[in-house]
Amino acid sequence: MRLTFLGTGTSFGVPQVGCYCAVCRSPDPRDKRTRVGAVVESAGGTRLLLDTPPELRLQLIANSIDRVDAVLFTHDHADHTHGLDDIRAISVRRDAPLPMYGSAATMQSLHDKFRYVFDESMRPMPGTAKPEGHTFIVEPDVPLTIGDLTVQPFTVPHGRFEVTAYRIGPLGYVTDAKSVSESGIALLQGVKVLVLNALFRTSHPTHLSIPEAVGIARQVGAGRTYLTHLTHENFHADLEAELPAGISPAFDGLTVRVE
Repeated sequence: MRLTFLGTGTSFGVPQVGCYCAVCRSPDPRDKRTRVGAVVESAGGTRLLLDTPPELRLQLIANSIDRVDAVLFTHDHADHTHGLDDIRAISVRRDAPLPMYGSAATMQSLHDKFRYVFDESMRPMPGTAKPEGHTFIVEPDVPLTIGDLTVQPFTVPHGRFEVTAYRIGPLGYVTDAKSVSESGIALLQGVKVLVLNALFRTSHPTHLSIPEAVGIARQVGAGRTYLTHLTHENFHADLEAELPAGISPAFDGLTVRVE
């Protein structure tokens, strides 16, 4: 299995508009962070897109990805969904709408915001095209099969909201979590690679802090843990140097093989 980080930044992105701090002006390309998204590809070729961030078109081009078999949504916030229209370039080459998975609340919100993507009665005029998606509702702790991949969804709190996290075979993918429950930790036991959001060094009401993410990574015990949803408060190189062994900051374009 292969995991590609399309974007690893917060909802502001890095550099942040109007900010001229050292990180936002950093020449290190690992300090340039678009909004969070990822692609998982199995050994058999099944390719899943995790969220549709606003920079999706540029992210797919940068990583030479021109096909996905389905989209898994974590939640409906703008930084994770407002690139949805960019799947048009993928769906127009399919014989059917692109399958899209998420919680009932997430998918209802996307239907409300992007009705034209899901409403089959809204047909494009001859000579034009539109993105097309077909909804599948995921239930917490109910596994599903997509291609040759087994996906196990579970929920994590995100302030007043719930986010869907996923275990995909030997990979755990958790973003925008404030915490991970004991049952979530148990479900993640045995993963080889774990992805966790990590915002500031101090506590935040809706996101794991870096110390909290490190604590959860130690509980799960994955061979490798990558931190995502990072802000402009850390240089990549500095954060990488201070994190414990086996835990690293991800960066845009990073590809990880998950055995």
